[in-house]
Amino acid sequence: MTETPGIPEAAPTPDSASEPAPAPSPGPGPSGSDPRQALGAVRTEVSRAVVGQDQVLTGLVIALLCRGHVLLEGVPGTAKTLLARSVSAALNLEFSRVQFTPDLMPGDVTGSLVYDAKTAAFSFRAGPVFTNLMLADEINRTPPKTQSALLEAMEERQVTVDGEARPLPDPFLVIATQNPIEYAGTYPLPEAQLDRFLLKLPVDLPAREAEIDVVRRHASGFDPRDLAQAGLKAVAGVEDLDRARSAVRQVQVSDAVTGYIVDLCRATREAASTSVGASPRGATALMNTARAWAWMRGGDFVTPDDVKALAQWTLGHRIQMRAEAELEGVTVTSVLNAVLAAVPVPR
Repeated sequence: MTETPGIPEAAPTPDSASEPAPAPSPGPGPSGSDPRQALGAVRTEVSRAVVGQDQVLTGLVIALLCRGHVLLEGVPGTAKTLLARSVSAALNLEFSRVQFTPDLMPGDVTGSLVYDAKTAAFSFRAGPVFTNLMLADEINRTPPKTQSALLEAMEERQVTVDGEARPLPDPFLVIATQNPIEYAGTYPLPEAQLDRFLLKLPVDLPAREAEIDVVRRHASGFDPRDLAQAGLKAVAGVEDLDRARSAVRQVQVSDAVTGYIVDLCRATREAASTSVGASPRGATALMNTARAWAWMRGGDFVTPDDVKALAQWTLGHRIQMRAEAELEGVTVTSVLNAVLAAVPVPR
């Protein structure tokens, strides 16, 4: 069993979200607006509904910038669903939610052909995957057959039904959730599917002051099912996200840092405690997330510290431990910490 990687200490929440501004941010950015400010406005707006999950929000923004998917792992009641809905509302994205259950079929996710008696022909009825942001709630409660229905959608951003490939909207992001403490009636995610997630983010219980704030908000009439009543609105849009992605692609990655990323991933494969290490896809993912983080903090190039900051989030779920190592108490987090300490850092 792979332990949930810890929140990287080297990746603090940017100042714009550490102390959210009380005033609303500008509306959807006009053409030419600063994309970094637009995403900062999204972070501020989401804080109207979600308290104490700033670092998880950072991870979701990074995933949006990298066109990647996110697996959220946390106990019930830590605002995972609320966070996903709030991000989609603040970015004016189309949102869908699927409650994954043992009887869910692949067609319930991707869509299927339906016979129309009037036309005596079959027509395609799109499933909830045809959206911008899809919340796959408790994804590990459905059998692997249905889980695998998402593989093509997550990797190729299309769904093939009856031999015809149907493209998904852009942007397209899957946010999946799972409960780390309840295993009755669950199906562990296959390694191939875990590798499709760009990031795995632990959603921890909030600090005491944040939890007091949550209770106060509910006492004042806050309804998590009514984001409009909470004052949350769209403050950015797809155009802002596209400009941000273009800006991220301009962030430079030196040959030395590229080699450092590859050496880190290779070291996870060679570690004595692991049976499976990070693949080349993991190396590419780490480069992309470090690049996005460098842009978010205002940098023009990726540093080794940016790579270290995102290593746990990006690589932790891609590593499988040997059974004997787990029995000895060795964890994925400790393996990655050892790798980060051992691999030489480029100067």
